[in-house]
Amino acid sequence: MNTIKRNHISVLSIAVSAILAPSVYAATASPSIEKIAVSGVRQAFRGDVPLSEQPQSIEFISAEKLNDAGVTTLADMFDLTPSISEQNDFGGLWESFAIRGLVGDESIPSGFLINGFSSGRSFSGTRDTSNIDYVEVMKGPGSALYGRSEPGGTINIITKKPQFEEQGSLKVSAGSWQSYRGEGDYTNAISDQLAFRINGAIEESESFRDYHEDKKTVITPSILWLISDTTKLNYELEYVDQSVTFDRGIVAVGGKIDALPIETFLGEPSDKPTEVDAISHQLTFEHQIGQWSLLNGFSYSDSKFISESSDAELAPSRQVYFTDGETLSRQHNQRDFQTKNISARIELSGSISAAGFTHHLLIGGDASKFDFDKLWYRYRPTLEDTRYAINMYNPVYGQTAPEGSLLYNSTEIQHSYGLYIQDQIDITEQWKMQVGGRYDWFDQQIDNHINQSQSKSDQSTFSPRVGLVYAYSDDIQYYTSYSEGFRPNSGYDINGDAFEPESTSSFEAGIKFSTDAVSGSFTVFSAEKSNMLTTDLQAGVSTALGEVTSEGIEFDLHGDITDHTSFDFAYTYTDAKTANDTVNTDWWVKLPKGSPLLNIPKHSANARLKRELNDLNATIGVAVQYEGERLGETIDPTYYLPSYTLVNLFANYHVNDDVSIQLNINNVLDKEYYANSYSAIWTQPGEPVNYKLSLKYSF
Repeated sequence: MNTIKRNHISVLSIAVSAILAPSVYAATASPSIEKIAVSGVRQAFRGDVPLSEQPQSIEFISAEKLNDAGVTTLADMFDLTPSISEQNDFGGLWESFAIRGLVGDESIPSGFLINGFSSGRSFSGTRDTSNIDYVEVMKGPGSALYGRSEPGGTINIITKKPQFEEQGSLKVSAGSWQSYRGEGDYTNAISDQLAFRINGAIEESESFRDYHEDKKTVITPSILWLISDTTKLNYELEYVDQSVTFDRGIVAVGGKIDALPIETFLGEPSDKPTEVDAISHQLTFEHQIGQWSLLNGFSYSDSKFISESSDAELAPSRQVYFTDGETLSRQHNQRDFQTKNISARIELSGSISAAGFTHHLLIGGDASKFDFDKLWYRYRPTLEDTRYAINMYNPVYGQTAPEGSLLYNSTEIQHSYGLYIQDQIDITEQWKMQVGGRYDWFDQQIDNHINQSQSKSDQSTFSPRVGLVYAYSDDIQYYTSYSEGFRPNSGYDINGDAFEPESTSSFEAGIKFSTDAVSGSFTVFSAEKSNMLTTDLQAGVSTALGEVTSEGIEFDLHGDITDHTSFDFAYTYTDAKTANDTVNTDWWVKLPKGSPLLNIPKHSANARLKRELNDLNATIGVAVQYEGERLGETIDPTYYLPSYTLVNLFANYHVNDDVSIQLNINNVLDKEYYANSYSAIWTQPGEPVNYKLSLKYSF
């Protein structure tokens, strides 16, 4: 064991030394590296105000950074920023995350934006990175503009757009656990006014987890039409076909998180894999009217999610493991979820002079319709019923699942309408004030087909937003902002009543700076929300947790150590907790005010060093991620996931201008860690040391 550790440290020392060593290479031209710019397609909610003058902290994650890290899914991207905390991902089938400690409904995928359109709520599998140009982590108040966002912030994915010059790439990868991936991207002009792009990926892999397989196909064609010098039309389609094993992870036996080997699979290998079939369309129309811009958009998505799984039973009154310490009682679940989401948006932005000030105006409206059909059969064992139980230490598979009973058969329809306006006023060259707000109308109808009941709710609310920016110099800006918002909750409680929407408020203040050598920001934030949902482990349904708060600080720094060496560092402190006393009436467990929130670390940090070795036509780098301890179960304040530090290495060698080879070694110190948890019985272990080797041809 000591020899293995010394070897790991030796590899790491060599990598760090190479990165930090003084430059001794001749100044030769860097090899040609693919860099495809976006063809000037305007993003929603921006107006004509530069991001540096916005009273908001925004973190950019480029395609280059994603590629360096070997990231292929949005969930993998969460590890690149300490502001995002990974949450329970429903057996590895969707993205669930918290920004600044606050998360939405954990029973459905977390919401995010794709080119400014609301996404994520659909059951579209794990988001692939093959068509991502860059990602914006827009922190802090946003509901007053975007609608439906969390007070901690939201993620906006910007996809690759068609170009009028021929460019493309083909990439193949192979890695640990028989992981194979092919990826392609091609764009070209059809005419002087018409360009197209198509990209996508095909992937097959197993896992360090026993009996785990994943297959995915993603295809994303798009077309851009320059109708005139002032008018553009852009269309994108995305198709996803994914088949993946449903996996709830391991059991922390007696609270001992490493009691079972991390590869132990406690489901049933004969269960059919979860099948995801999703398609989405986006159409945007942009027209320039003098100094004003008109932006229209339409989005439609359709997803199907069919799943079969054998999950460890959570309730102690039904779980044999709590009696004998080795026999795990299991549920059997069959799910059929289908969603349709239609949205439209219109936005006008520009500047006017009035009352001696310049006003940067942003005026818009949007509407959406979300349909969710939910069919779910579940078998739950009693303490005496061990027909479908399994020995955790010596699992023997092959039991026939007992017939389940109907748990959900419902249709939910949500209609949302919103109007928003924002005015950023140039008071002086240094002082900028932002005021605005959003008015939302929301109605929800849930038909319970089991008992033929119907639940309806509707609400309207105004969400104000105010901010202030002081430009101390061209390099330093101070800012502060405050916003209120709301987010409708999906589903109904154990009594069949629709949940009240979440209401939120958020405040932040900070400094942004940028010089020739370094750039970065420092932010202090505070947010609160009510009617946050969590899961009742006894009943197996969602329940309202009440009010929660999150306070903390963020610091990030980026720059160049030498002409050939760059660095990134980011740190986040988050104190997320309940704001009132609550009692879980099924467990009769009191959750006192100040109880920590699930899967949220107080301390998290990332650091990265990257060095260009020009004489060798190569790039090498090291990335370090730290995640503090996190609460692992809502009703058990003693169960924590331990903190961990991961070290990842990457290297890229350019054979010539067109061909490159990349090697990624993740968790090089082979640290045993646990990524997220739903309870001590559903805990997800992280990946041990693994590698990926890629060959890329660019043209």
